[in-house]
Amino acid sequence: MSRTKQFIQYFLSHRNVTNELINKIEKEHYDFKPTPTSMSAKELATHMLFTFYKFAKVAKEGNPTLFQEKIEETETDLHKLAETYTEKTISLLESLTDEDFDRVLDLTKIFGAQLSVAQFLQSAMDHEIHHKGQLFVYVREMGHTDLPLFIKRG
Repeated sequence: MSRTKQFIQYFLSHRNVTNELINKIEKEHYDFKPTPTSMSAKELATHMLFTFYKFAKVAKEGNPTLFQEKIEETETDLHKLAETYTEKTISLLESLTDEDFDRVLDLTKIFGAQLSVAQFLQSAMDHEIHHKGQLFVYVREMGHTDLPLFIKRG
């Protein structure tokens, strides 16, 4: 199996759980914060969706300034955003070749280092996993008790 297909499977094993958690957030809970200094549920979900998309875009195009672009999005429904940005991210990931994973990105101005695309995408996964753990707390605090496992394979 190609590195691209392996990575997409890995991404989806986590993103499908993220999306399942996002789908539990009803509109009346979009502003929910577990603490006063936390991001709202909507901010956390969109941060996760948009950030991984940006990581994938930088990985594909090799231009680190794309990471700093603000995403202007008119859609406000989190469920639709999760679906849309998962599809957009997969599309970018599918466009990577196995050789792309070895390509080095100069990310010294943003991350202070040069990283291979593989290392950079692993950082994106680590970011997703970190915030997915937070999202579990959010939906639990909203009263949901029927939660998915942390990861879903296949």
